[in-house]
Amino acid sequence: MTLVVVAVAVGLSWAMWREYMGTPWTRDGVVRSYVVTMAPQVAGQIVGVAARDNQFVHKGDVLVTVDPTNYRIAVELAEAAVKQAEVNAQNANVQSDRRARLSAEAVSKEEQQTFATRALANQAQYQQAVANRQQAKINLERTQIRSPVDGWVTNLLVQLGDYANTGVNVLSVVDANSFWVDAYFEEPQLSRIREGAPVRMKLMGYDELLLGEVESVARGINVANARPDQLGLAIVNPIFTWVRLAQRVPVRVRISHVPAGVRLVAGLTVTVQVEEAMPDRDRRR
Repeated sequence: MTLVVVAVAVGLSWAMWREYMGTPWTRDGVVRSYVVTMAPQVAGQIVGVAARDNQFVHKGDVLVTVDPTNYRIAVELAEAAVKQAEVNAQNANVQSDRRARLSAEAVSKEEQQTFATRALANQAQYQQAVANRQQAKINLERTQIRSPVDGWVTNLLVQLGDYANTGVNVLSVVDANSFWVDAYFEEPQLSRIREGAPVRMKLMGYDELLLGEVESVARGINVANARPDQLGLAIVNPIFTWVRLAQRVPVRVRISHVPAGVRLVAGLTVTVQVEEAMPDRDRRR
């Protein structure tokens, strides 16, 4: 009986060891997502904050409003400038056409050319006024900062009364449709990982498993020995000759199934296991 128990234990241990060593897996995985940072394209005092921190918002929702008073006035001024430029252009065209129909005895060639040039200049001023009006309308629309994606507002610090500067980030939105997992596998495991291979994942705080598939393997990582010093010489880090540490290479995993009740948060730790090695169909690049 003792020999049988020992034999079964050895067999199970060997099978578990082969499974452990033969299946690519790592605890070094991180949930990732794209974060859209939004900065106002016009400056002014913030008069409206429609979003709350960690609130889910839809694409097109107004999140922050910059004081539109000055930009509304700019549109009205642009409208007036367009009307005046249009009248001037029409009057210049009438005068140019009238002199163009007169005979050479009534008006000189030089005067005809002068009025024709003046008409073209007034037409150009009209087109410029129209462009300025369009820009004024765009600036007025930009006083409302809208969400470009469906997602969650994160780390909201902007408040009513703050002054928004052009190009300075005021809030960020985590894109709800962009979550993926970066798993960092050691070099010896890469030969058994193929694009499209099914993947099981487990977040540290949940018992349910996430499902996915290998999307791609990174083609480059940072090489510490390639950095030059101030003299341009290579910095070579000392190592122990009898120890070779395996590099970790990022493997991007597409998430295909998230169990109900599991909340994806960018930055969470996840254990990743590639279920099987698929046939070698990947194309060499």
